[in-house]
Amino acid sequence: MGLPVARKLIEDHLVSGEPVPGREIGLRVDQTLTQDATGTLVMQELEALGLDRARTEVSVQYVDHNLLQADEKNAEDHAFLRSACRRYGLWFSKPGNGVSHPTHMQRFGVPGQTMVGSDSHTCAAGSLGMLAIGVGGLEVAMAIAGQPLYLRMPEIWGVRLTGELPEWVSAKDVILEMLRRHSVKGGLNRIVEYHGPGLASLSAMDRHVIANMGAELGATTTVFPADDAVRGFLRAQGREDDFTELLADPDAVYDVEDEIDLSTVEPLIACPSSPDNVVPVREVAGTEVRQVVIGSSANPGLRDFAIAAAMVRGRQSHDAVSFDVNPTSREILEDLTKMGATLDLVAAGARLHQAGCLGCIGMGQAPAVGHNSLRTFPRNFPGRSGTKEDRVWLCSPETATAAALTGVITDPRELSMGHPAVELPSRATVNSAMLVPPLPPERAGQEELVKGPNISSLPDFPPLPDDIEAPVLLKVGDNISTDEISPAGAQALPFRSNIPKLADFTFTRVDETYPSRARETENGHFVVGGDNYGQGSSREHAAITPRHLGLRAVIAKSFARIHWQNLANFGILALEFTDPADYDRVGQGHVLSLHDLRAQLGEGEEITASDVTAGTDIALRHRLSPRQVDAVLAGGRIPLLARD
Repeated sequence: MGLPVARKLIEDHLVSGEPVPGREIGLRVDQTLTQDATGTLVMQELEALGLDRARTEVSVQYVDHNLLQADEKNAEDHAFLRSACRRYGLWFSKPGNGVSHPTHMQRFGVPGQTMVGSDSHTCAAGSLGMLAIGVGGLEVAMAIAGQPLYLRMPEIWGVRLTGELPEWVSAKDVILEMLRRHSVKGGLNRIVEYHGPGLASLSAMDRHVIANMGAELGATTTVFPADDAVRGFLRAQGREDDFTELLADPDAVYDVEDEIDLSTVEPLIACPSSPDNVVPVREVAGTEVRQVVIGSSANPGLRDFAIAAAMVRGRQSHDAVSFDVNPTSREILEDLTKMGATLDLVAAGARLHQAGCLGCIGMGQAPAVGHNSLRTFPRNFPGRSGTKEDRVWLCSPETATAAALTGVITDPRELSMGHPAVELPSRATVNSAMLVPPLPPERAGQEELVKGPNISSLPDFPPLPDDIEAPVLLKVGDNISTDEISPAGAQALPFRSNIPKLADFTFTRVDETYPSRARETENGHFVVGGDNYGQGSSREHAAITPRHLGLRAVIAKSFARIHWQNLANFGILALEFTDPADYDRVGQGHVLSLHDLRAQLGEGEEITASDVTAGTDIALRHRLSPRQVDAVLAGGRIPLLARD
């Protein structure tokens, strides 16, 4: 029985467990990726672990999220990150060098290797034939320290591609089609692996677009083969020597199967405010638009900017539209400029910004209330843009540019122009000047961490009590995202290194009173959630700040993978309703009781809680491994390590 690419990668890096779906496995990690919005905590965790030197082949810290320096806070973070890279032996990508995912793909990605990253879109590196998994920061810190990555073995979901994409349709429409079919929960506990004859027409950067938004499917990661398209990409980057062919066996067997005929895909768009609220562009054509933003790790390639430039050449963007372009790396900006495409964009009224995430994380580019914003971004969760009452749509560069020209959502196939030909250079501009290599060990040990006033230490969390009787302080619905638990945006992001201050923002997009009520509640509290609790970003702040405010357990219908893991890492018990109907019976304000937790957790997955207010018992279950149970009981993984 033949093996898929994902299975080959797993077996090549397996250090513990059996690769059977649902069982915990441990994987050797070759590379790590961190970015500044989550990396400060990773560096604080390395300090808490007492690390002397990174033990991975390659670890890179990018500064691409918190670029807006409205005051001193972000600059302090950047100085701290630089000093931590010098101290612990990591590469440092300077502010404005580029978005982590495409920049890493250009300079460091290697087929056949594993990578973990403290960013949920780390899975984009699967476009090169890597096993790249987004996790919480503590998991990355442990990997940098030489520890395996532990996760439950996913199913492998084979998606066979046939045909070729028509004109005006691009890779973004492919992943939107997957989200239209399967929703933000469709990939839970699965690795998506694309295969089939349709791959031949997709470049490595096209594959990056698709792999990146596998995170929006809820997938553990996405994998493509390392084939001629990958070889060609690495050759263009001057790194062909890093190429290793990695293909699925001809008779590869997948746990789940699907198929997309690329020739049938049409321009698609995700309506506000979820990536899976997908419809054909033609169905919403004519809707007024006031902002268009092109860029982000979800459409990061030179082609994605070049097609927009070709479409606006000799034309002017609509006078009511703010037309923003965020280059994703310095290299891409240099190549755009050499092609003359930068001038085409500027002449058409585009506002050219620095290379970084910017509006994708709500760091500037917030839209006006009630005005539609079309973006080539991966997410449109409520308020993520920085505007609480936002209306954000997700689409391809072609659809976004069509709206920039017309002022309304427009099917690009209906534009009065022929499809522009875009010829990309065969050799990319290579610019590594803003990538600072690690110091040699003899110098690194002499480096001191630079901590400004806004950089706190990690909080000390006590062990989980054996008995908890506390109120349900908050009840939320399905698909609550980490953006709603710990918001992004220009107001909150500068406090990512300051947990006590960041806690003031916790759940405020859901209930502005939560932080104050939590601080007034003694002996802890519960949160109750629906399906897919904690979807979206990998930010472990969404576990740490509620824990800082007294959260001891979350009871939900189901959990998103990364957040579920983060909860365990910081001593929060994640429990699921055995009967989902019990969700409706537990109200906000009810007092719940958990007794003999150590005994219950040691006996199996079943847990019984009492609803003191209703006078009933609730059957619950956990999915924690014995290793995770020990961490939760100890108050988190760091206290567990300190104890041992």
